[in-house]
Amino acid sequence: MTYPKIKVTPPGPKAKAIVDRDAAVISPSFGRAYPLVVESAEGNIVRDVDGNEFIDMNAGLAVCSVGHGHPKLKEAIKDQVDKFIHYSYTDFYYDNYVELGEELAKILPMGGDKKVFYGNSGAEAIEAAMKVSRWHTGRQGYIAYIGSFHGRTLGAVSLTASKPYQRRRFAPLIPGVEHVFYPYCYRCPFNLDCDSCDMACVDYIDDHLFHKYVPPEEVAMLIAEPIQGEGGYVVPPDAYFPKLKKLLDEHGILFAVDEVQSGVGRTGKWFAIEHWGVEPDIVCVAKGIAAGMPLGVMASKAEIQDWTPGSHASTFGGNPVSCAAALSVLDIIKTEDLLKNAEVEGGYIKKRLEEMMEVHPMIGDVRGKGLMVGVEVVKDKDSKEVASKETEEIMMDCFRNGLAIVNCGVNVIRWMPPLTITRDLIDPSLEIFEKALSKIEAA
Repeated sequence: MTYPKIKVTPPGPKAKAIVDRDAAVISPSFGRAYPLVVESAEGNIVRDVDGNEFIDMNAGLAVCSVGHGHPKLKEAIKDQVDKFIHYSYTDFYYDNYVELGEELAKILPMGGDKKVFYGNSGAEAIEAAMKVSRWHTGRQGYIAYIGSFHGRTLGAVSLTASKPYQRRRFAPLIPGVEHVFYPYCYRCPFNLDCDSCDMACVDYIDDHLFHKYVPPEEVAMLIAEPIQGEGGYVVPPDAYFPKLKKLLDEHGILFAVDEVQSGVGRTGKWFAIEHWGVEPDIVCVAKGIAAGMPLGVMASKAEIQDWTPGSHASTFGGNPVSCAAALSVLDIIKTEDLLKNAEVEGGYIKKRLEEMMEVHPMIGDVRGKGLMVGVEVVKDKDSKEVASKETEEIMMDCFRNGLAIVNCGVNVIRWMPPLTITRDLIDPSLEIFEKALSKIEAA
């Protein structure tokens, strides 16, 4: 069967009617990519209310990791619903909560004993990391990155530095947060060459923060996305994280990684930080871990979670239905070899996009690992002038032609399909994208 299938240029009349109803009753705080109104989804295909069928290249914002409607996932959810839906683990016990922790301990990217804490979202996992790092270290400060996105709750948004509208009118935020430059080699803030700079962005933390105004002995945690997500799918150079971890260890600062978007197989490894061979102290996971059911995980080396009963909890966190879903997701990824699929098919997408970069003047950079690939759109390769409006136009043209793909940063198109994506859907997606790109270039 050939996809996509567009019966009426989206948004069709039914979609428009629902968008109008939304405007009347739903909070305007949501920023939608485009008016895709989903009716059903199966595998890697999403169907809208007007009968259009789209190739899913965003996986519900990197959430639907094993595709839509996977039979094993649905069966696991239904089986748990038949048993019981909720019985708060903050006060009682049930088995799959513990079983999930045991399975996660096998794949978490650090040695030794580990412990997990469950919430309902990525932001809750980040909040838990903020609290446990303060508890364990007795320190109050944090370091995060320019371009980072860690969530929108008050603590998480204090770490976030991706777009001004995410923080506007919410000050004062959590005090004691410092932001440093991410190793964004395509747009190096120091105007240096990556091959010869010796990771000047790490030296900046030491020379300018720790030796000028931030006492390192008061910093509890540095948190990093191994690959920046909302910031533009930025991939650090190989030497960055090893040098950074050495500096943090010298000062007793915990190293936390936000794997909310990059974790659970997206980059071809269970966790993106594994690409650099560095062990974090804390790992935050959400999105793809339960493939659509609400679950956030803050995992750490066991000794870090030395807090006492009542110091942190979540009534709904680790809901038994979400735990059942997560256990099923881990099993599906293992049994269907989806880490390998992410590596192979993501490598194919990246290679094809790099070939396009050779002939298309508006592709400034292609970067990523596995099924987490970004295309930076520029007006001119020499000046690298940001093409934000054109990026939006490319995304919208793809949508109108049946490709559900989204942007990030201000000028990056991101490729993050379900880990189950197949070549027969990748090729037409690349064709739709290239046609949209050519149309905007011609204009």
